[in-house]
Amino acid sequence: MTKQRRRTRTIYLGGIPIGGGHPVVVQGMTKTDTRDVAATLRQIAALQKAGCQVVRVAVPDAEAARALGRIKARSPLPIVADVHFDWRLALEALRQGADGLRINPGNIGARWKLKELVRALADRPVPLRVGVNAGSLPRDILRKFRHPCPEALLEAALREVQTLEELGYSMIKVSLKASSVPLTVQAYRLFSERTAYPLHLGISEAGPPEAGIIKSAVGLGVLLSEGIGDTLRVSLSASAVLEIRVAWGILQSLGLGPPRAEVISCPTCGRCSIDIRRLARKTELALRDIRAPVKVAVMGCVVNGPGEAREADVGITGARGKGIIFRKGRVLRTVKEEHLLQELLRELRAWRP
Repeated sequence: MTKQRRRTRTIYLGGIPIGGGHPVVVQGMTKTDTRDVAATLRQIAALQKAGCQVVRVAVPDAEAARALGRIKARSPLPIVADVHFDWRLALEALRQGADGLRINPGNIGARWKLKELVRALADRPVPLRVGVNAGSLPRDILRKFRHPCPEALLEAALREVQTLEELGYSMIKVSLKASSVPLTVQAYRLFSERTAYPLHLGISEAGPPEAGIIKSAVGLGVLLSEGIGDTLRVSLSASAVLEIRVAWGILQSLGLGPPRAEVISCPTCGRCSIDIRRLARKTELALRDIRAPVKVAVMGCVVNGPGEAREADVGITGARGKGIIFRKGRVLRTVKEEHLLQELLRELRAWRP
């Protein structure tokens, strides 16, 4: 069972409340060249359609930072500027209207640079994420612990947070990411025991889709089930849109997401005589953008299908060239196999919660 959400401070990112018991926010990141404003805006539009609520964009140089103004002016989503190495890029991103900033304690530099950034934030306060990565820890911390470990990530995060607090800034969000699931989970647990700052969850460099989805689902699922996490991003070597769909799937599986269509389907076995994989995939694609709490079953055994999927709102099951349409386990009618999908969609159009 999912534990009660850890109570954190509430901050606002582009008007979206984060922390304080508010719903977990799904963040995406563009994979375009930020300097290509048109391409970046097209990807942001695709991310929004998939359910993204906040989008992060890379700011590798001054040209990319200056492009943020044009992106922000036309973006339907709040924009977070992702800054590494050069603190001046964060200042420019702020001037260009970024709704939030992300900095890395491992490479942002000396205290005086943070002081200049906090001075600018005093005039235009936006959330500042302290984004700790196992692959880019501060050198002295890495020397102290010899290798990335949960305690090393914790120390890097706490030290940066303390510096910001001493400089008078507390609109902070924190992440402690690694490509190792156990390392990431333990780092977040340690930090969540010590502060009430909102936490952004992620498994960094999770990998290509198959491996990356598994690692993300396990790592983020464990933390969310323990009540830890206020925003999240799934990081895959795949499309940005797929990352959003996986993120929502993780939230929905834990009962933390808003209402969406859910497809359940049997794994198939020797009794199955219809193409369940094709039917399930086509059903999933047809329901992808439905924002309603409907559960749809695609089953491969006429004998057991309706009973096994009794809790489904609507379902189909078939065998040997024909199948049945059922609702809540009750058979409605028999149709030819080639008409199963269209009959299912017809039922869904008529379905009411």
